Amino acid sequence: MPRAILLVLDSLGCGGAPDAADFGDAGADTLGHIAEACAAAAADRAGLRAGPLKTPNLDALGLGRACEVSTGRLPPGLSRHVAPHAIHGCAHEISSGKDTPSGHWEMAGAPLAGRLGTFPDTRPCFPPDLVAALVREAHLPGILGDRHAPGVALIEELGEEHLRTGKPIVYTSVDSVLQIAAHEEAFGLERLYATCRIARGIADRWNVGRVIARPFVGTSRANFKRTPNRKDFAIPPPPGNLLDRAEEAGRAVLSLGKIGDIFRHRATGREIKGADNDVLVDALTAEWPAQPDGALALVNLVDFDTDHGHRRDVAGYAAALEAFDARLPSILQALRKDDMLLISADHGNDPTWRGTDHTRENAPILGLIVGRRGADVGRRASFADIGQTIARHLGLSPVATGEAFVLPSE
Repeated sequence: MPRAILLVLDSLGCGGAPDAADFGDAGADTLGHIAEACAAAAADRAGLRAGPLKTPNLDALGLGRACEVSTGRLPPGLSRHVAPHAIHGCAHEISSGKDTPSGHWEMAGAPLAGRLGTFPDTRPCFPPDLVAALVREAHLPGILGDRHAPGVALIEELGEEHLRTGKPIVYTSVDSVLQIAAHEEAFGLERLYATCRIARGIADRWNVGRVIARPFVGTSRANFKRTPNRKDFAIPPPPGNLLDRAEEAGRAVLSLGKIGDIFRHRATGREIKGADNDVLVDALTAEWPAQPDGALALVNLVDFDTDHGHRRDVAGYAAALEAFDARLPSILQALRKDDMLLISADHGNDPTWRGTDHTRENAPILGLIVGRRGADVGRRASFADIGQTIARHLGLSPVATGEAFVLPSE
């Protein structure tokens, strides 16, 4: 019986979606702009990498072609020539968002219906009733932040005041999110999680998609650093998604990275978290060979987004992408005949773009089925086509929506 892996390169968009202008993102192109910046620069400011983007393994699966289908342009350093076994194309999102949950849920075949609540880009940004309820129910001395901001910069700005006052740092972005940062030791990790659980219940009144715990350590703005103990508290995913179908069929499921949090630990099987992309790739390559027939793995590699996209670190994003490309052969070696691997993204986060928020972009579709010929699947009308294709490959009941790719049978 076939098995399947869906691997999400968090934020690796490949060009503006058809409705990008509605989100203020017309012209955004995460992968294309990174490739252009690499080709134009001799080396980044730290001298860590030089010259054109080098991703030969992803390129062989159709990375360049995915970009070309999406934007009509082939980014420098990439190729339109693909391996005969490669499945390649791109897709755009139909859900009304450009964030992690809506992208993952749609990839799993169950797009978000309606629009989630967001907060205005004002100071303060949160409704007074929300703040009052959080302070009262979590027994807080107050909050800091209360505005749109990139998390790392805000922790640097307010971390010392947080240590003096015990007030957590609460902030948001253009996404449907409420984030709470607090010192992992002085405030306490479990207390931070408990505060976020309280916030989750309060935020439901405003239809907020995620509450995120952002623990950090350090003694001053000179050495504050976020830890790997982030935790997301999401609203329930739409029913009829790929994980639901796998659980209904009694299949083994592996959820690596923040997949468990994204799907609110529903039908997520065995959950494995890791400090960074490399640790998660190590876990996947160690665990996958022993998985039984019919198994499904969902993997989120978040470093691209959190460490580089939001920080507008072009060179760092490029280096992280090249590092993953170097690990891709080890993933391919862990596959066996008839295994499917599909690689995509949940949204964009163009590090050359204005601001520090996600960008509304198409997502690449790359992959293969071991032992079979590949196919050009073109430009798909929804991320949900990915989930429907995997469901069909695994012999599961169809997911809520989406049209499966037409692939060679052998």
